[in-house]
Amino acid sequence: MPKIIIRVIDAYVYRRKNNEIEYLLLKRAKTKKYEHLWQGVAGKIEEGETAVQAAVRELNEETGFHPVKMFVADHVSKFYEAHDDRINLVPVFGIEVDDGGVTLSREHCDFKWVEFEIACKTLVWKGQKEGISAVHSMLILDDDRIKWSEVSL
Repeated sequence: MPKIIIRVIDAYVYRRKNNEIEYLLLKRAKTKKYEHLWQGVAGKIEEGETAVQAAVRELNEETGFHPVKMFVADHVSKFYEAHDDRINLVPVFGIEVDDGGVTLSREHCDFKWVEFEIACKTLVWKGQKEGISAVHSMLILDDDRIKWSEVSL
């Protein structure tokens, strides 16, 4: 029987520029699994760490940023891994950052700031598209979901 676990997070990093929302996409390095895949901030939850703590740590490790604002998206991604016969549930976060420079880790070889429509066309996996769509919907609708799901930093 498959195991159901929560071992990774996804975070969609955004900035506000000229009254527009831009999303940060990171391109995986050739030395990594899924080389050259564009993605948001993603990573494993370490032992003793919460999903929120993992998202903040991964944000800093992969981009050099610290969150200005962070919320839990109205979405949980999911995927199946046949080699370990497990179903992964992936908490998704929206993270606002200041308009500063990106410091890439060795995990990535490039980055770009893009509008939502370009991000959706660039991301490959259905879970990525659904995750960023949930974050974007919460931002543009400006309803109470962000207030209710904001993370204290």
